[in-house]
Amino acid sequence: MSGSTGTGTFPAHDGASEVDLSTGTVLIVDDNAQNLELIQAYMESLPCRILIARDGLEAIARIEGDHPDLVLLDVMMPRMSGFEVCQKIKANPATRDTVIIMVTALHELGDMERAVESGCDDFVSKPVNKVELLTRVRGLLGLRLLKKQLAIFLASRERQ
Repeated sequence: MSGSTGTGTFPAHDGASEVDLSTGTVLIVDDNAQNLELIQAYMESLPCRILIARDGLEAIARIEGDHPDLVLLDVMMPRMSGFEVCQKIKANPATRDTVIIMVTALHELGDMERAVESGCDDFVSKPVNKVELLTRVRGLLGLRLLKKQLAIFLASRERQ
């Protein structure tokens, strides 16, 4: 299996198979207005719908009402931490497939372990690097949207 010659089992990337991110919704959650504005500005280059929440409780309400595909979630927030929000999202069968990317200034191993235990899918460290953020969001949002398309396709086949 050789991917370098173009004759292997992997198809050439022609851009035609790109996922349409405009059908996706991303929720940005941060209690710091400057962080929220910065991440929102970075995300404007993507064609997806952007929602914001300013704390964990507002995030839970937005998730239940708007069903975003991906959440960029700050960890350290008043009223409800990002860890708690993540646990609630992943414990609910209606929202457990939502992709969670924790955006955090925490760098301790214990914090990373706690984030994984709470169910997060990936991390982005603060200060946020625009290229890293957009690359991770594009990849994980694209994967989430493909999974949704597959579920719809399989459901339609079962009805036939």
